[in-house]
Amino acid sequence: MASTSDFKNGLVLQIEGQLWTIIEFQHVKPGKGPAFVRTKLKNVLSGKVVDKTFNAGVKVETATVDRRDMTYLYHDGSDYIFMDGDTYDQVSISESTVGDQSRFLLENMAVQVATHEDVPLFVELPVTVELVVKHTDPGLQGDRSTGGTKPATLETGAEINVPLFINTGDKLKVDSRDGNYLGRVNS
Repeated sequence: MASTSDFKNGLVLQIEGQLWTIIEFQHVKPGKGPAFVRTKLKNVLSGKVVDKTFNAGVKVETATVDRRDMTYLYHDGSDYIFMDGDTYDQVSISESTVGDQSRFLLENMAVQVATHEDVPLFVELPVTVELVVKHTDPGLQGDRSTGGTKPATLETGAEINVPLFINTGDKLKVDSRDGNYLGRVNS
């Protein structure tokens, strides 16, 4: 159990049998009336985001979420296979649990797997990943009608928009949360 004064970003709450993580929160003390805490919660399993208000001082059930460092090994049908670096146990995680993170998942990549009661909840990649451009059309100088970007296919199969000067074979730094191009990697 945690009080509203214990709220922090990333805390996982158990509300009505479902797991919710706090994205952001704000303590509000109006001039008239009792204080309250306004939160933005994200459902751990479905990804749904909702706004919820708690009265100040209310106790809320918290969930124990273990985050383990694991290594992604390979994709097997509809499952992704990860290995725990400490115990060398292999864990099979479904495509639905991995979600969009699979777009930037490379073999032997270090990731964090969050579990609750030994059930995998989600996979967290590093914030930035370095990937090689598998294919992109050559950029033409003066072609600025699209804002100076063009589509590029990465080695994982993900497609992102990159500046016109990027060529096939370049190594890029990509934000794994939203798929934005961050820069070239000097090798």
